[in-house]
Amino acid sequence: MARELVISIDAMGGDHAPQAIVEGTALAQIRIPKVKFLLHGDHAKLQQLMVPHQALAKVSQIRHCDDVVAMDEKPGQALRKGRNSSMWRAIDSVKAGEAQVVVSAGNTGALMAMAKFQLRTIEGLSRPAIAAIWPTIRGQSVVLDVGANIDQDARQLVDFALLGEAFARAVFGLERPSVGILNVGSEDMKGHEEVKAAAQTLKDSSLPIRFYGFIEGHDISAGTVDVVVTDGFTGNIALKTAEGTARLVGHYIRGAMQRSLFSKLGYV
Repeated sequence: MARELVISIDAMGGDHAPQAIVEGTALAQIRIPKVKFLLHGDHAKLQQLMVPHQALAKVSQIRHCDDVVAMDEKPGQALRKGRNSSMWRAIDSVKAGEAQVVVSAGNTGALMAMAKFQLRTIEGLSRPAIAAIWPTIRGQSVVLDVGANIDQDARQLVDFALLGEAFARAVFGLERPSVGILNVGSEDMKGHEEVKAAAQTLKDSSLPIRFYGFIEGHDISAGTVDVVVTDGFTGNIALKTAEGTARLVGHYIRGAMQRSLFSKLGYV
């Protein structure tokens, strides 16, 4: 029999917490009704916010926490002083076996530090990474790292390839997802030594990875591969650039729609 899925949630993390967190959890409950939730945070506030969401309330437990990790708090400080925070307790529920997944919209640096400290990494992998699901012409892909680490050596890029490949199999349901390394060109001679060494390792190894090779920036949105591997510095810039471009396109579309009724009808 399949184990019941429980999601542990840092209900106080994020710019619009706890209201946005409760509302988002309620939407998740509608989409995946067989899941249960542990919400960590201010009990009185969360209980009040749950009143309009009785279906969610029936499958949730609220765990009171006095502290919240601030969005501008340094990771080291959060580790030292945040043991009674909603973020720490949410992660601790996974460590204790009470939940299988932890979700937080809070301080990214603190989340990565606390998660690595409490949960550790998979044996043989040196660092965790932040993965982003990226919309593409073909559907969607996963890009990692998008900001957890700034400098990566070849071994860590190979680690990210393994993590991304496992993510794509689990989340996208792909039997053999394709993996590419983001580079300044698709030719083997291009790029710095770390990406070259990582690519060679993936080519030569017996790892069960369908390695495509190098890809360029335009390949991300084209969906050339299912998994895009890059360092956190480059990945974060790519992500923020894509977000800014999407806002710019949306701005122009709204402007065109508002110029005339004819434009609105043409848009429809």
